[in-house]
Amino acid sequence: MFLLAESKYPGCTRLAEILGGMSHDSVNRFLVRERYEPKDLFEEVKLDINLDNGTLSGDDTVIDKPYSDPQLTELIGYFWSGKHHRAVKGIQLITLYYTDGSGRSVPVNYRLYNKQDGQTKNDYLREMIVEVLGWGLQPKIVTTDAWYSSRENLNFLKNKDLGCLMGVAKNRKVSINGQDYIQVQHLEIPDEGLVVHLKSFVRVKVFRRTFKNKDNRYYIMYLPDKDECLLITRAEFKALHSIHWGIECYHRAIKQVCGIEQFMVRTTEAIHTHFFSSIRAFTKLELMRSEELIENWYEIQRNLSLQVARDFILEHLKQKVDLNAHNQFCVNA
Repeated sequence: MFLLAESKYPGCTRLAEILGGMSHDSVNRFLVRERYEPKDLFEEVKLDINLDNGTLSGDDTVIDKPYSDPQLTELIGYFWSGKHHRAVKGIQLITLYYTDGSGRSVPVNYRLYNKQDGQTKNDYLREMIVEVLGWGLQPKIVTTDAWYSSRENLNFLKNKDLGCLMGVAKNRKVSINGQDYIQVQHLEIPDEGLVVHLKSFVRVKVFRRTFKNKDNRYYIMYLPDKDECLLITRAEFKALHSIHWGIECYHRAIKQVCGIEQFMVRTTEAIHTHFFSSIRAFTKLELMRSEELIENWYEIQRNLSLQVARDFILEHLKQKVDLNAHNQFCVNA
């Protein structure tokens, strides 16, 4: 709850000040001592979601730490940021985000990129999917952006009997007849999509979306049931793409209202505990939203600051009124 209530200074010293009678060293020792794992998060959220036939979205984001020293913190590095459109200094968080049939959405697994592991983001993604399947999650389809649409990932999902919706690069090779391959950007793709053979994979349905800057983006959909795959409509594609957008909203929320960027520790263990705590704070917000206790993820923090601002302004106005009354009394006297 501390991370949800304190938006700007969620450090050890600040928590000690708020609680009173607690040393900031106690908070720091908690961060270093605990060894929370992604499975601990899953064990909490699985009780509140339908584990079957949902949508599993994978994506990554950079937690900006522009003033941190990579020499002092092994998780800090330079990563490409879609927000900044360049490589920035920070920590890369890779997440699996699950949306069940009722629309309830929660993170179910995650990794902090660590170059010492010798793994890529794609390695992490496949590893996390294997884990959640082993934990009992049974999604129908996996969604990702184009970064994760490698041949290895596609065949991995196919072998796991999972469908997928993935962005693909505009130069990805496809064929209508299974023999003559061209770049997907050169295809005439109707609104209802086009069934093609993706090179080094199987038949998929490809869709195109044109955004405000007239930038065309391409997406492929694959389902284990070939007949079902052929019948996918544009409305179904857009609905699934909208579900995938939820992970982008999640990344924004953990930065804006869960304090995930605002840590002041350097050790890997303490950073892991802070990230777990921030992600867990988000799950509390989402469950409150789904139970209609709040309208949106931002409401709690907004209302807290609203009350503080109201009290401050009213007290200031009261003092001003009292001062004016005093001055008027002096003039009349």
